Amino acid sequence: MTLLKKTLLGAAFATAAVPAIAQEDTIKVGVLHSLSGTMAISETTLKDTVLMMIDEQNAKGGLLGKQLEAVVVDPASDWPLFAEKARELLTVQDVDVIFGCWTSVSRKSVLPVIEELNGLLFYPVQYEGEESSKNVFYTGAAPNQQAIPATDYFLEELGVEKFALLGTDYVYPRTTNNILESYLKDKGIPEEDIFVNYTPFGHSDWSKIVSDVVALGADGKQVGVISTINGDANIGFYKELAAAGVSADDIPVVAFSVGEEELSGLDTTNLVGHLAAWNYFQSAESDLNDEFVAKWKDRMGEDRVTNDPMEATVIGFNLWTQAVEEAGTTDVDAVSEAIIGMETPNLTGGTATMLPNHHLSKPVLIGEITADGQFDIISQTEEVPGDAWTDYLPESAVLKSDWAELGCGMYNTETESCVQLKSNY
Repeated sequence: MTLLKKTLLGAAFATAAVPAIAQEDTIKVGVLHSLSGTMAISETTLKDTVLMMIDEQNAKGGLLGKQLEAVVVDPASDWPLFAEKARELLTVQDVDVIFGCWTSVSRKSVLPVIEELNGLLFYPVQYEGEESSKNVFYTGAAPNQQAIPATDYFLEELGVEKFALLGTDYVYPRTTNNILESYLKDKGIPEEDIFVNYTPFGHSDWSKIVSDVVALGADGKQVGVISTINGDANIGFYKELAAAGVSADDIPVVAFSVGEEELSGLDTTNLVGHLAAWNYFQSAESDLNDEFVAKWKDRMGEDRVTNDPMEATVIGFNLWTQAVEEAGTTDVDAVSEAIIGMETPNLTGGTATMLPNHHLSKPVLIGEITADGQFDIISQTEEVPGDAWTDYLPESAVLKSDWAELGCGMYNTETESCVQLKSNY
């Protein structure tokens, strides 16, 4: 027998002796969240959430007769690395779906890759809108489900007359604040009463900025801070507020990226009364939420908390599994078609529905920070349909996203034509 034949024969026996490779026996679920770097404070919990959901699904028998297999990668809060890791998940690991990203800059980095390779991303964090991709399902809040209602609360309930829009320097805060500036001006707030400031990721010296915010109210008008500060920079910001003696009664802050997880690392004594706007809080009163919180703490430890992006992850995961079962396949196009119109319970006692624009219907909650790092829910709406394109920017007000009937994420209602989305990122 020749050496070549012996080699081939040996390889054949080796293959026969080993169970079929994981790719054939399992459905692979990509997990694309930062486990190191500035965003690890927020994203590690979402990785843990996906793993919990996978374990629960496998305990129920998996999907389509197969077990789910998590493929976890760490893009390390490095935005270009998100694209590389997404490509690795789709081409090397051959995952069927990806749950991941937190910042919009990471999502924008991933977007061309998943569109090129026809991947499927469930994105679980509030964002600035102004996007709709056939390859992305946005399970976090659009601006009309968080930023606009929070601003209305400041205007109508707290009588805020001057606004400090403080954000981390990347696409989500800049686009959101652009929308809010336009909205505030429409509401009669003059431009000179709107202070906008951006800081880099991980920013730590907040003394000058807090001083500027305090000075904004020197004329006696009520000042409010709308915060799109992201990641661990929030720690320094709130510490400086406390050091400056600024309470929620003096200058209320409403945050869009601070939840229970971020507060768990802070002394919240001086933060009591400041606000956050989300679609879920751990303190939400429902039987389903009680069950979810108990399962999470049993798995992760009593000190671990739940938060809004976790609920968005759970909703996205449950809708994906429903769509796979309905389609009878993990094929991206078939799943994307099946998922439109599907419903699943949210954790606040209502129902989440996947809309034709790949966004969800979600309630809007305003919560006050309490001394134990939780939130007292002081305002809650019925489910609000998410808008991909805001009504408060002229160039966006004419756009519509409808992947079910129009097959377009950027349909111009004036020209009655579909614009190519690739120009949007």
